[in-house]
Amino acid sequence: MKLYYSPGACSLSPHIVLHAAGLPFSVEKVNLRVQPHVTASGVEFRSINPKNYVPALQLEDGTVLSEGVAIVQYLADLVPERKLAPANGTLARYRLQEWLNYIATEVHKSFSPLFYPGSDEVKNAAWDKLTARFAIVEAQLASSRYLLGEDFSVADAYLFTCLNWANMVHRSLDDFPAISAFMARVQALPAVQAALQDEGLLR
Repeated sequence: MKLYYSPGACSLSPHIVLHAAGLPFSVEKVNLRVQPHVTASGVEFRSINPKNYVPALQLEDGTVLSEGVAIVQYLADLVPERKLAPANGTLARYRLQEWLNYIATEVHKSFSPLFYPGSDEVKNAAWDKLTARFAIVEAQLASSRYLLGEDFSVADAYLFTCLNWANMVHRSLDDFPAISAFMARVQALPAVQAALQDEGLLR
């Protein structure tokens, strides 16, 4: 398998999961700062993923799977013994999907205004919206180590990836002690360290 990624982008989530799953894989960097987007090998990325954004996972038969929440569940289901996702058809699996959807729609997308040119008023309003979303996460993590309880799951990889963007946009998570503890705990995991190392994100 090959993961197409951009350092620190949402593709970090499946990158972490690939390491946590212990699956053989390679990675190829995509330059999202140029148009058209190109891979490290010089291929126009749109020819690999017509959506033209990361992540994209190329399977052994050449099939390409996109959308991070789909990719991480696919990977987790390849190695059920790793317990990165609850079994299909269980309430716990739907709870996982609940969190994945919340992160995707309410956290991931809400960061966008902070990465693009805009007034302080616009950026502060975006951050205020995010902190309201963080409060839901804070309440969950105040009573459990991870989103689904005591075991790390693919939802935690996605949450870590998105919350890590706070540093990139020079915002603090200090008002959320449970989230701050979660971030430190997840960052220390070997799979996370390996993915961060691969992407050149370790300081």
